[in-house]
Amino acid sequence: MKYFFYIAVFNAFFFTLLLFQKKKRMIHDNILIVWLVYLGLFIGSYSLYSHELFTQFNLLSASFISLFMLLGIFLYLYASKLVSKRKRFNKKNLLHLLPFAAFNLYLLGASFFPDVANEIRLENVHTNMHHPLLFQLFLIITLLSGPFYFVLTLKLFQKHDINVFNNFSSIETINLEWLRKLVIIFGIIWTILIIITVIHHVFNLFSMVFCTDSLFLALSIFVILIGYFGLKQKVIFENELEQSPVFEEEKLKYSGSTLKEDEASVYVEKLIEYMRLKKPYLNPELTLTQLASDIDITTHHLSQIINEQFKLNFFEYINQFRVEEVKSRIHNPKFENYSLLGIALDSGFNSKSSFNRIFKKFTNQTPSQFKSTVADK
Repeated sequence: MKYFFYIAVFNAFFFTLLLFQKKKRMIHDNILIVWLVYLGLFIGSYSLYSHELFTQFNLLSASFISLFMLLGIFLYLYASKLVSKRKRFNKKNLLHLLPFAAFNLYLLGASFFPDVANEIRLENVHTNMHHPLLFQLFLIITLLSGPFYFVLTLKLFQKHDINVFNNFSSIETINLEWLRKLVIIFGIIWTILIIITVIHHVFNLFSMVFCTDSLFLALSIFVILIGYFGLKQKVIFENELEQSPVFEEEKLKYSGSTLKEDEASVYVEKLIEYMRLKKPYLNPELTLTQLASDIDITTHHLSQIINEQFKLNFFEYINQFRVEEVKSRIHNPKFENYSLLGIALDSGFNSKSSFNRIFKKFTNQTPSQFKSTVADK
């Protein structure tokens, strides 16, 4: 088991070194660097000193366990900076560290009172032993912090999906599907292990070694995955932009907009004409910002026009043109020797999977089925 921990520690510091060498590091890269260093030191300390720590140093072992609080916090901060258009670090985020700091301040204070310190143990030494209520509260917070931040991170992804579909015409490299799956799978495994740890602590089943080894084994696998995929992760929002408002009700979404009806009509005509003549949708990397700049309109107003006038988000609006372009080319004898994928790539799609998915969404047919119906006529 220890050798696997050593591999995880090596990977943590190796990925940290690679991240340091990135030419243009963003705030989420810096958070990942600190996160990986923390995980490397955490797992490394456990693999080297776990036996002595948990059997000889009660307060220190409790403080060591409090470090589990940081896992969910780092995950949430990393994800929030990936999905945010604002790239500067908000000092308010440091408030997430308050429970961790309070736990360790409590342990520091308890060290001056031997009677209290003697009752602060992770193991139930005897059945009549009573842990201090405040210590039990901090243990509960530590156990729940992981699942709590997993859920909080998944909620971030919901808002991110709305932002992505309102700003980008292609989402394959920016939808954070890898992180979403990692959070879901790891969150489930971690929660199960936490439940097992609680059962051990309350009913004295299993063993402390089994619980901690399982938690650190899961953490070791997580280190390797988050380091590998985090290193490959591209920047989603290149520039710091005004956050797009996200509301449940369409009425409230643009309630504060300065766009007047007559202006909206002019912009709609301008947009339709530009799409017809310039065909910007042929660019697979087209974004809301780029299109807004091309037709000299603010991104907020362009988003409002597309949402309200066409009842679509930006992703749907652009890809409907790409689908129509594909259909037009399939009908055109000039393209009869082209493959469907070749036509799709020339029409603005950037992958076969997204082409098939989007084409079926708009036509209720696969591209092959549509081509067959055209050939039969």
